[in-house]
Amino acid sequence: MEEVDVEPSTTLIPSAGFHRKHLGFEWGPGDLLVYETNYKLQGSPFVHIVRRDEDICSPILRKLFNESHLIFVGLQKIKEDIPSKNKKSQFVSISKNYRSVIRACMEELQQNAGKRSHDTHHVSILLAIELIWNLCEVLFIDTAPAGSLLLHLLDWVRLHKSDVDARAREVLQSDSPAQHQSYWDVVISLVLQGRTDEARQVLSKQASLREESSSVFKSMDGLLQTMPIFNPTGTQTLTEFEVKWRHWHEECDRCLQENTFASNRHLETICKILVGDEDTLLEQKELLSTWYHFLVTRLLFTHPTIKPPDLHYYAQSSMNMFLGPRASPEPLDIILLSAFEFDLHQVIKDCSIALNNWWFVAHLTDLLDHCKLLQSHNLHFGSNLREFLVLEYASGLFTHHSLWQLAVDYFDHCPEFGRVYLELQIERVPLDTERKAIKVLRICEDRQMSEQVRSICKIMAKRALRNNRLGSALSWSIRAKDAAFATLISERFLQDYSNKGSFTDLDLLDNLGPAMLLSDRLTFLGKYREFHRLYGEKRFSEAARLLLSLMTAKIAPRSLWMTLLTDALPLLEQKEVIFSVDQTYELMSCLEELNSGTKDSNLTDQDEDIESTKTELLRLALARNLTMAIVKEGTIET
Repeated sequence: MEEVDVEPSTTLIPSAGFHRKHLGFEWGPGDLLVYETNYKLQGSPFVHIVRRDEDICSPILRKLFNESHLIFVGLQKIKEDIPSKNKKSQFVSISKNYRSVIRACMEELQQNAGKRSHDTHHVSILLAIELIWNLCEVLFIDTAPAGSLLLHLLDWVRLHKSDVDARAREVLQSDSPAQHQSYWDVVISLVLQGRTDEARQVLSKQASLREESSSVFKSMDGLLQTMPIFNPTGTQTLTEFEVKWRHWHEECDRCLQENTFASNRHLETICKILVGDEDTLLEQKELLSTWYHFLVTRLLFTHPTIKPPDLHYYAQSSMNMFLGPRASPEPLDIILLSAFEFDLHQVIKDCSIALNNWWFVAHLTDLLDHCKLLQSHNLHFGSNLREFLVLEYASGLFTHHSLWQLAVDYFDHCPEFGRVYLELQIERVPLDTERKAIKVLRICEDRQMSEQVRSICKIMAKRALRNNRLGSALSWSIRAKDAAFATLISERFLQDYSNKGSFTDLDLLDNLGPAMLLSDRLTFLGKYREFHRLYGEKRFSEAARLLLSLMTAKIAPRSLWMTLLTDALPLLEQKEVIFSVDQTYELMSCLEELNSGTKDSNLTDQDEDIESTKTELLRLALARNLTMAIVKEGTIET
């Protein structure tokens, strides 16, 4: 998971409630707008702590965001030109990957549920999310035909009604399974889920104890064993399966009419379930627990070859029958019913309202959009549904101090408004550390966001300058290509050199390269540092030429001429002649030009004496060097 740079900062609201009025608030994409209302305070004012998105604050759920981000990015790489048949298997695989991430987070939250109460709340939300996603996968992404559809729905129910397995283990591991209080509940629960082989295994415990009624148990075992289950990979056609299933169903009904199981009320109940008796199924409400489990069980024993278009009728009637006239459906019931009605947009709309974050609707809608199931649905303000939801989710991520980097990829894959959102949001990322600033800068540079690059560099350059970190300030100003600020920092470098007699940040100054051309002052700073380097390496002739060129080409500011002439003194006093006759005359000309200019009125008498002494020393040194240079050059000519 992404390393956290810093803890999120606390923002104080100055003079909140100053006029003794109530404060109102409104959620933005990820921030809170607080404002004063017209309502007067009654009694003592109170400050209430308002928290919106607790999901982002949970370390476990941050894993969900991080891992689903990788799946999202992978999904965007699926090429349009791949045949749709191959795409379908890829989309189903991606959907399962999303669900596995949800379940992993859910299991981790369940382990911590005892330690933190709000984790229990998150578990219930993730359970609902995985339930809805799994159903959408079955109905819209995998698009199973008649016969196979019910098998998928059975798997869906079994996955989300897993308490049966725990109870079955408890019964079978007991000393006397057939005498266990939950024995018949387990048998009936297994039958309700179509797990006939497992039901037979548990029933065999009872049959072995009751010799006198073994024939009754054998009859039930026969019915369960011969119950036809459609095999989509087999050679049997759907019509052949329907004929076989109808014969089996008639056999179950015959046993019921002949009172074959009248001696054992539990077996008789099972037989009524096998014939799909709705009153008997409704008597098992406690074991079924939900209307959609009731729906799938009802279809299993009355209409196993249900076709997708017919689902909505059975779903609506099952919900009405199971809940009864007095109970109102919960938001989850309405969402699932919309899915069974194949109303995708209603599913997404209701999930957006019912769930407490955009994670689910953004990722599910993106996947459905890749499956070409939402192409016709555009929103009135110009964006399509998929992009709108992805943008909302990514905007929420940008408010978090470590998850904001994930949001960049989501914006990148929103072709219409993604770049605009990214430009607006990236400016709000607090540049708490230089490391974080470099991350933000790299994102902007990779996307040619030149305005944001300049803004970030200027902010960091000014901050570094305030902290007297001249090297960092210069580096940022160069990246910003800000000539004015680079000039200002170069001045500070030169001022610092004048005070200390040495340069700081030598690595930066020695490796300016073409960047020194950004401004004249920076050019001078780079060349002046090069002069000192050449002098340190005892390359006196090169150093002398460079120093002279800085003055004669007018690159050096006039205020630093005396400093440069003073730097020439050690070269003038070398035993070997460094400056030629012409070079010496140029130095003399510079010195006289400097002395003929206007005197600095701010200089004290002591400063004037020092300047005068420097001038005299330079004149003597130049005169001496000129003499030596004339003799040397005259000797060479001779």
